[in-house]
Amino acid sequence: MADPATLPLPRRVDINLNPLGVSLLLILLGAVFLAQTVGPKHAALFGVGSLLGIALYHAAFGFTSAWRVFIADGRGAGLRAQMLMLAFGVLLFFPVLANGTLFGNPVSGLVSPAGTSVIVGAFIFGIGMQLGGGCASGTLYTVGGGSTRMLVTLIFFIAGSLIGTAHMPFWTAQPQLAPTSLVKVMGLAPALVLNLAVFALIAAITVMVEKRRHGRLVNKAPEPVQGSRWLHGPWPLLAGAVALVLLNFATLALAGRPWGVTSAFALWGAKTASFMGIDVASWTYWSKGASAAALQAPVWQDVTSVMDIGIVLGAMLAAALAGRYAPVWRLPLRSLAAAVVGGLLLGYGARLAYGCNIGAYFSGILSGSLHGWLWLVAAFTGNVFGTRLRPLFGLEVERVKPSGC
Repeated sequence: MADPATLPLPRRVDINLNPLGVSLLLILLGAVFLAQTVGPKHAALFGVGSLLGIALYHAAFGFTSAWRVFIADGRGAGLRAQMLMLAFGVLLFFPVLANGTLFGNPVSGLVSPAGTSVIVGAFIFGIGMQLGGGCASGTLYTVGGGSTRMLVTLIFFIAGSLIGTAHMPFWTAQPQLAPTSLVKVMGLAPALVLNLAVFALIAAITVMVEKRRHGRLVNKAPEPVQGSRWLHGPWPLLAGAVALVLLNFATLALAGRPWGVTSAFALWGAKTASFMGIDVASWTYWSKGASAAALQAPVWQDVTSVMDIGIVLGAMLAAALAGRYAPVWRLPLRSLAAAVVGGLLLGYGARLAYGCNIGAYFSGILSGSLHGWLWLVAAFTGNVFGTRLRPLFGLEVERVKPSGC
């Protein structure tokens, strides 16, 4: 047993009271406003978004950093947590989607075409993840946590999303397969077995690579904290994975479809452009269907927008509880440039690929969509390139010394 005198002292948690009060007040006022103006389901989805923000922040559940440390350093704990998350998710989602109803209400998955636009868009998005410093969910929860750099990424994420909607007619005209649900094509049991087998294979590959690189699995010791870890964080990765699946399932029950993020960014960009006098409504993407209706309606009627704002406020609450809400306003020029370029790539890529790491990867695979798997391969390849570009912008690529050094 280790000598108590040699153990690290628990981190003292000094709660940031001002941001805690502001976030709690805004969450409460937002829920009341939505309940009165739209309905109780919208208010509930806003609450789910807030809980997602708390879970993402406290678990530091980053898709971007998990992929980067595996690509650069062979450490696969983050990727294994993602595979466990997906495995738990398909066990919950596939039977419900095969049935078509949940608690008596119709539900459907996020199933999109798989083809050229997904390959190009996800590859671009993957580069943007590493330069921008986050994915879609990562950008939101780090903005909520007080990151001013990620606020720059978010602004240009929105701009890139808007540009992507302008070019969508060209990309959707390129070769692609019709939307394909593995659950419908293969049947429930075969689709489950296939997906679980692939998750297990990917996890096994990460173990093999990590042991070959480091001689063992590199386990990060949990940071000691005074008080409740569940209140102040940090959470274990596995706890974050389970929370994300359960909250995504709650989204499915309330909204009738799984969690998405980036369609709201395109909408915010379109509404801003319209306010500035640009005739966005005449663009093909915004001229018909659900997109046209969303452009005309108030933003608080859009489910994805409501949940995204909830994520930001929930992350702000979590950062305040962790005593880590402290925005830094001075940014190195190269890091600022990476945030601008990365944000544009993230936004443009997400539109082309019918979603991001949440809508296409997480919710897409949980929906049984073939395009979710295509997105994973293309985005991971983009992350390889993006990781190599990070040093050019003065961004860190985390590595640990190999065993024995």
